[in-house]
Amino acid sequence: MALYPTPHINAAPSDFARTVLMPGDPLRSKFIAENFLSDAKLVNNVRGIQGYTGRYNGERVSVMASGMGMPSIGIYSYELYNFFGVENIMRIGSAGALSEKIKVRDIVIGMGACTNSNYAHQYHLPGTFSAVCSYKMLKACADTADEMGAVYHVGNILSSDTFYNDTEGIPDGVYTPSAWSKMGVMAVEMEAAALYMNAARCGKNALAICTISDHIITGESTTAEERQNSFTEMMELALRTALKL
Repeated sequence: MALYPTPHINAAPSDFARTVLMPGDPLRSKFIAENFLSDAKLVNNVRGIQGYTGRYNGERVSVMASGMGMPSIGIYSYELYNFFGVENIMRIGSAGALSEKIKVRDIVIGMGACTNSNYAHQYHLPGTFSAVCSYKMLKACADTADEMGAVYHVGNILSSDTFYNDTEGIPDGVYTPSAWSKMGVMAVEMEAAALYMNAARCGKNALAICTISDHIITGESTTAEERQNSFTEMMELALRTALKL
């Protein structure tokens, strides 16, 4: 019996390429399809989570939104890996900088993803799991970034389950950015750890590439429209990386 369409993706395995780019925002998915891909076809729109497949420099590539947070990307990446034959997923999103060495609009590439989530509990592991990316994808991405002359940083990022934190009555330093930045964590976002865990469990490949949209320390930020439409260097980096996979 066919395992597709799934509850969240109304498509067939042949509708997706081996490599899928996953922005959080469905409108960013649409923007990439319309501005970077040729012959782009809408292959999924369940719950407005737009997925497209087209060609970039002649190679078949897909782009589909993940929604916000680890439960959401966890569902979509699990289904793509297990039911649609996808081998590589690249998260392309926004992140908040936790280091003064990193500037707004810089690119961060998540070698590892720390998390305050309980996502790994499902695996019944007798310890703490280190969620890391695919080295193959990381190397291809870093090499491509060098070729492009992009400003990028490679290291640990934090995948948080909360955007608004209730820290009333909590001593300073316990949940503040310094608690993570003192350990070299570059930036905070909300999806990468679940993606990396799904990839590990499924024997597939994953990488998170994020543009710094705001700075937790300095308070500098970008608008929602800028995040949707202007992070084109990150989009091009991901697409050019896809050609090497």
